[in-house]
Amino acid sequence: MPIHDPEPLYPAPLAYHNDDFLNSPDGRLFRILAEYQEPMTRFRRERVQDTVVFFGSARFRALDVASHELELLENTGSAKPAPPSEQPASKEEVARGAASAQQLKLAEAAVEMARYYEDARQLAGMISKWAMTLPGRRHRYVVTSGGGPGIMEAANRGAYEAGGKTIGLNIKLPFEQMPNPYITPDLNFEFHYFFMRKFWFAYLAKALVVFPGGFGTLDEMFELLTLAQTHKLAKKITVLIYGSDYWKSVINLEVLAEKGAIAMKDLELFQFADTPEEAFEKLKTALMQDLQQQTAPDRDHPQGDGIPATPAPDAQSLLGPDIAKTR
Repeated sequence: MPIHDPEPLYPAPLAYHNDDFLNSPDGRLFRILAEYQEPMTRFRRERVQDTVVFFGSARFRALDVASHELELLENTGSAKPAPPSEQPASKEEVARGAASAQQLKLAEAAVEMARYYEDARQLAGMISKWAMTLPGRRHRYVVTSGGGPGIMEAANRGAYEAGGKTIGLNIKLPFEQMPNPYITPDLNFEFHYFFMRKFWFAYLAKALVVFPGGFGTLDEMFELLTLAQTHKLAKKITVLIYGSDYWKSVINLEVLAEKGAIAMKDLELFQFADTPEEAFEKLKTALMQDLQQQTAPDRDHPQGDGIPATPAPDAQSLLGPDIAKTR
């Protein structure tokens, strides 16, 4: 049989443009590295030195305007509301006597959670206003959240209203979810890997503020407490648990010490606070100690010059030779 000439071949895609490879199991290493290096690049560019991280429930929407009804979300960070039977009772349902006992309990709890939203918003604003008065060419103690609704939104909102930068470390989930609108756009992140997101929560944090929440909040709190307990952090991190009534009804950390599961001194790894003012004073005291320990002069970022309005040049532009960019 005659051999026909083969069809012309088109150029193969470059490896870093090959989506089939990048999204395959063999490309996982590069995806993980990207979730390390890309945030690092942005944090450097935006001159973020360290953070104060807020955790808390993502299922409650805010009740900061009288005409809005409280609403539970279907899942943590979901954009979809929970079914009507699982929603807090509305004022009209209460007035008509049409609310179930469960809905009445949820309505009572929703009012409490709305208060925590406003407390987180106020506290984040206080931290941001104070941090913006600190000298230096980098942004200190930038308010950071998981980027979603609820307490996360409240923290980003408070920092935004104070005029500060604020970070959102969102996570890609199987259901529809959106970052809250108060995040600084250049500091809005979305992660595929939970462990890379957790790395960025811990890596820059000088303080953790734990508002009432669920599984995710407990997970993050205990992970950082474990890192502090086992001296795996190369820095001191302040853990502030907000809302002692809520948390002491959910978990009894003193029992862990009484039973010998943790050391008595481990109870010193965290503190409680119940008002934004009390929380701010405790955080400010701890963060001022952190500032005082940084006695060595920062030659690259001298004190007292103020934070520049524009992002920092990247390391290549600042230090490297003039290398042509990749097209």
